[in-house]
Amino acid sequence: MGKLFKILAGLILLVGVATGIYALASSSRKGDGGLKIVLAESGSITEKALAVGQIQPRQKFQVKSKISGIVKACRVDVGYKVKAGDPLFEIQPDPTPLEVTEVDRRVESAQASFDRAKADFDRSREMSRQGIVPRSDVDVKREAFELAKIALTKAQQDRELTRNGKITTAGSAVDSIIRAPAAGTILTRSVNPGDPIVPLTSYQPGTEMATIADMSDLIFKGTVDEIDVGKLRVGLPARIKVGALPSDVVTGAVSRIAPQAQQKDGATLFDVEIELDPGQKVTLRAGYSANADLIIREKKDVVTIPERLVTFEDGGKKAFVEVPGKDPKEEPKKVEIKTGISDGLNVEVTEGVKKGDKLVQRPPKQIS
Repeated sequence: MGKLFKILAGLILLVGVATGIYALASSSRKGDGGLKIVLAESGSITEKALAVGQIQPRQKFQVKSKISGIVKACRVDVGYKVKAGDPLFEIQPDPTPLEVTEVDRRVESAQASFDRAKADFDRSREMSRQGIVPRSDVDVKREAFELAKIALTKAQQDRELTRNGKITTAGSAVDSIIRAPAAGTILTRSVNPGDPIVPLTSYQPGTEMATIADMSDLIFKGTVDEIDVGKLRVGLPARIKVGALPSDVVTGAVSRIAPQAQQKDGATLFDVEIELDPGQKVTLRAGYSANADLIIREKKDVVTIPERLVTFEDGGKKAFVEVPGKDPKEEPKKVEIKTGISDGLNVEVTEGVKKGDKLVQRPPKQIS
């Protein structure tokens, strides 16, 4: 019991000492009103706007097929570099029994029409030589014969395309091999062997098989808030910080500012594009998230103070700071200053304060 009493007495003593120290510190703070002294410093200050976006290739191509069927072989994978015309996929036609029957019947019908038109034309030509029919009748039969010949050729090509997936005509060819439309790097591959393919036509978009982009020509695409877009212009320098590369800074210049805003999550934003400076030794990848500081104005070796020390009066036309009095007990004195550019945290002072001058920082007001 005596040991327990000693422990309780010790705890009570410690609590009393801590309470006394806290009270002493509180009275000390109240004595000076919580004022702090801040020195005016010399440094750099940048007025900038923030753009949020991604690193993207300037040009990106989608690979689609002009014929339907099944993917027979994939000759590339994500990350492969290809040249224009390189084979990417091989398509195996997969017509339904009804489609095969229809193309066969069309060929037979066209062949019958061609045979009849040819016989009529030959008969009319022979009768014209004998003077039985006029020349004009021969011309009509010749036209019918030529049209029947074209219809037969088309029906045969449709059958060849449906059955084998490729045809060759004078001046053009349709092949079952899908080739790269331009040089670049394979960013995505959306199909695998065995997948069905819907062709690209005038009334349907077709199956996207792969995406190709030139990774040597990258740009930054992002958005800027409407508050800042009025300060921007083409050619403004930009410093881009890539999330995946925190130690590297990529530089560039604004190349495009959208003339029309877009609404996103209740905010009004404008699209911007930034041309990256060439020759930078940073490995970038498509889709990297990044933030870009668009440098509106920048000054170096100027007097700067924290913007929280500045109070504005007369509708913002006049700016003031407080400096300590000569006597420690004397109230701080208000001094008018002229400000320059601001980065939101610090502000440039052009008149009224010099480097090294002492300024008073009051404690934040408490909201009760």
